[in-house]
Amino acid sequence: MGRGKQPAFAVAYYRVSTAEQGQSGLGMEAQQATVRAFAEARGWKLIAEHQDVASGKTDNRPGFLAALAECRRMGAFLVAAKLDRITRRAHALSALLEEGIRPRTADMPDADDLMLRVYAAMAQRERELISDRTKAALAAAKARGTKLGGDRGNRPAAPPDAKAAAAARIDTADRAAFRVMPAIRELREGGAASLHALADGLNTMGVPTPRGGTWTATAVRRALARAEGAEA
Repeated sequence: MGRGKQPAFAVAYYRVSTAEQGQSGLGMEAQQATVRAFAEARGWKLIAEHQDVASGKTDNRPGFLAALAECRRMGAFLVAAKLDRITRRAHALSALLEEGIRPRTADMPDADDLMLRVYAAMAQRERELISDRTKAALAAAKARGTKLGGDRGNRPAAPPDAKAAAAARIDTADRAAFRVMPAIRELREGGAASLHALADGLNTMGVPTPRGGTWTATAVRRALARAEGAEA
């Protein structure tokens, strides 16, 4: 589609995966700044902005559905910071394109519909390969008798003072970081190299975070830094 035929309107969509990211606002704010700058550079008028705090594994998200409705009504682009903020499923993207929805992303500003289809298919295949490698690594770990999991130690019910409480938290975090390292090593042996791949692998393996939430690239980086710092 040529630049002169592109619609003048755009609908922004933002998504973060965890409640912690949603409450902090940091993930949303970064996406908002990126998308607004992208729309401005393209000369598009943002007529609506929608957001969700939800996993990308499902497309039944209220903010996403509202954004689609606005795109249909106004013939607008659906604009996001990255394609996986919109959907992580190649067939879902194809369905949107077939319907006439025009997703565009700030990280691939010159990508057309065909390029988006190819990118989505490749990203989905990579996730499938990571999942297969993770399952194989988990099976190998279980066969060797490796115990995987988060920190199961007891925590003091009422710390005597703030200093002691801080020390207890540091100790708990250190132990949790060490306990997750066997799983991280298994994932790396299975081919997971990036922080995002490690986070996906830990989630697939069912390894809980120190606080019981979902692993993210940031959480993996912190665990690695803590474990390496304690060993230094």
